[in-house]
Amino acid sequence: MSMFCYQCQETVHNTGCTIKGVCGKNEEVANLLDVLVFTLKGISFWNTRARKLGINDEAADRFVIESLFTTITNVNFDPEVIARRIETALIKRDTVKKMYIDKQGSNFKEKLPDAATWNPASNTISEYLKKAPEVGVLSQKNEDIRSLRETLIYGLKGISAYADHAYILDKKSDEIFAFVQEGLAATLDDSLTADDLVGLVLKAGQTAVAVMALLDEANTSRYGSPEITEVNTGIKTGPGILVSGHDLLDLEELLKQTEGKGINIYTHGEMLPANAYPALKKYKHLAGNYGSSWWHQQQEFEAFNGAILMTTNCLVKPKDTYKDRLFTTGVVGWPDVKHIAPRQPGKQKDFSPVIAKALNQGNLQAKTGKKLVIGFAHDTVMNNAGKILELFQSGKLKRFVVMAGCDGRLASREYHTQLAEKLPKDTIILTAGCAKYRYNMLDLGDIDGIPRVLDSGQCNDSYSWAYVALKLKEVLGVDDINDLPISYNVAWYEQKAVAVLLALLSLGVKKIRLCPTAPGFVSSNVLKVLQDNFQLMVTTQVDQDIDAMMAGA
Repeated sequence: MSMFCYQCQETVHNTGCTIKGVCGKNEEVANLLDVLVFTLKGISFWNTRARKLGINDEAADRFVIESLFTTITNVNFDPEVIARRIETALIKRDTVKKMYIDKQGSNFKEKLPDAATWNPASNTISEYLKKAPEVGVLSQKNEDIRSLRETLIYGLKGISAYADHAYILDKKSDEIFAFVQEGLAATLDDSLTADDLVGLVLKAGQTAVAVMALLDEANTSRYGSPEITEVNTGIKTGPGILVSGHDLLDLEELLKQTEGKGINIYTHGEMLPANAYPALKKYKHLAGNYGSSWWHQQQEFEAFNGAILMTTNCLVKPKDTYKDRLFTTGVVGWPDVKHIAPRQPGKQKDFSPVIAKALNQGNLQAKTGKKLVIGFAHDTVMNNAGKILELFQSGKLKRFVVMAGCDGRLASREYHTQLAEKLPKDTIILTAGCAKYRYNMLDLGDIDGIPRVLDSGQCNDSYSWAYVALKLKEVLGVDDINDLPISYNVAWYEQKAVAVLLALLSLGVKKIRLCPTAPGFVSSNVLKVLQDNFQLMVTTQVDQDIDAMMAGA
């Protein structure tokens, strides 16, 4: 086989992509990404040791999380960019290695792992590709050890994405940086048992809770707590820019640079929640949300005749019909797509090429859209806690159903639309992430003024529902979080969702239903451990799952 990747839910036959990724990456990109992860393990090996000597290289910390983010599904497809990261990784690894040796000495008693010492004959793509077969997923032959290592790595990828978002907003945690590298370094240690790796996977869940709390603090300290907001999904007459991805600072800077220029700014996909932050919604030209989840990009970007800015994942292969109107920035990239350079210290990114393209495209044709109500993050929900408790006490509200996570292409994901339609009227859906696009345009009504779909925001805002559950546990005096009237039905696609799942498991949440499949990277033995300890299950038939959830099963 020319490549092997099974990190996302849509991997071929739920076993692995071996010729070309369903996401659109080719074998060259897939193999280069494997080598990049390998070199990040090398940095982590030395930096984890250096930390024990009181040595800390924050530049290396930042590079590791940003580069792991680069390897997430649907982020970067540009082999030249990935190759440059590999070259930089080797330089940073050797810098940290020298710092360690200068203090500790070079008299090593054990054989050093290959990732700690490997140097290519040349820093070229062809040379890196020679290394790929030795370091890819299948280089570990023991299926269960491989499964646990990959589960850990994918959790670390999700954690790194959230840590990167927080870092951009000046929030960081050395404990999070340290664990990401501890986890990566652990995958080089052949002495670790399956039980050791299970412990690290659960620790990754605890770190995922911490990083989502950190990102929540970063977002709310800069932009305020999300407010209940009605968002238009139509189009106004005038030039427009569509902003997709997750990076709120990119959106803020674009809003500042377009103010007074007659350009309307629209959110797309995971950027929808931006419309609820007070510091962003104050911009009158933030005109609403256009389109839905990431996998509709080719149709929705083609129909949107303005400029398009992709700030993070999830990028789909651009069509020629809009490729000249598409811009990427941050870690995201596609060959031959114009890229907005990183911001320099104390300065904003320069979005003038995006703005010029929007003005050159001229006016968009007006289109009427439905209104969406968003902004139900944890502060909003807790401010309405009294009303919600009254609904429970009166019997008008019987159960919360957390339907958070990712959307995707598979027809089986229509499950969530059917689930939302069929859930009893005395239930409320708690949602976050792009999975909501399966049902957030439905007319599901309310319970005494409380909407039956409460949208807390992006996938990282799943933290809100963990926060609410813990607060509800406290208010109701319940000993076990699993005794709360909450069911968890989580859709997953990429590695941020893996981090969210591990976070829930670390909090002791049981009876989580995964949709639409169990991860291909989870071996049958590892899956059995999750089933035995957490009653983790895969969704079945809608009616059957509703009956079980309403009975608390």
